[in-house]
Amino acid sequence: MSIVVFGSINMDLTAYVPKLPQPGETLQGSSYITVPGGKGNNQAVAACRLGAPTKFVGRVGTDGFGEEVLKIVGEQKVDLSQVMKDPEHGTGIAVICVDKNAENTIIIISGANFALDDSDVARASKVMTDAKVLMLQLEVPLDACLKAAKAAKEKGVQVVWDPAPAVPLPDEAFKLMDFITPNETETEILVGFKPENAEDASRAAKLFLAKGVGTAIIKLGARGVYYENEKESGFVPPYKVTPIDTVAAGDAFNAGLAVAISEGKPLAEAVHWGAAAGAIATTRKGALPAMPHRDELMQLMKEQA
Repeated sequence: MSIVVFGSINMDLTAYVPKLPQPGETLQGSSYITVPGGKGNNQAVAACRLGAPTKFVGRVGTDGFGEEVLKIVGEQKVDLSQVMKDPEHGTGIAVICVDKNAENTIIIISGANFALDDSDVARASKVMTDAKVLMLQLEVPLDACLKAAKAAKEKGVQVVWDPAPAVPLPDEAFKLMDFITPNETETEILVGFKPENAEDASRAAKLFLAKGVGTAIIKLGARGVYYENEKESGFVPPYKVTPIDTVAAGDAFNAGLAVAISEGKPLAEAVHWGAAAGAIATTRKGALPAMPHRDELMQLMKEQA
């Protein structure tokens, strides 16, 4: 069964700096890389690398960045037949700073990503026929995401929604989510407090469930992952790796989770897949290059079982 990803595709310019800059400060960086990114794209590439046939629905501009992104992502065997070349909007870009502690700041210029509309939803709906999971984020218009989620529900496709970058969401959005996967910051924006531990995460999860979410999965970064639904709950401790760049780790998590779900794995195992995928992503620079492959995910989970 395939995975459909409805979302953003960017060109990322990532600068590596000794510390994150303050307002008005000029820093001497050590290096930079230019690679494809965007939450939707990252999740699609990761899902494909982890073994799921993956179809991506989105937009790029008709500029050089768009051509380059499609060439590189196409080499990852993601199905790009539903990516539209938008003549009126440029390809989205992200300007990223990563410090020596692997923390980051990101500026996004959405471009064609924020032009997604009903025509894109229609393309997504068309390719959901044999899909098991629809993956959503919030780097494209919320209205388009809501309509894509409704189409998924009508077709019996499970919705894995990464509410990032977080914005207040209407009540109807939560009712469309089979899985919500916020990190600490996104959880704070959505429920009003920042979870610092599993107990806090459980309190947040219950608020999501009360809003109609099927399963709430709270990502606590280096502190692990908490999950809960009406039938079960649990905590997955972090996998032990040496992080150098946390960019797109959340995207890798969502892909690991979605692939496991698409294969019918139990929830606890699916969360382990997500946690392992996210951990692997922190050990490499950049967004797309950091996305994990299935063999290394299996190896990490075996080593740290």
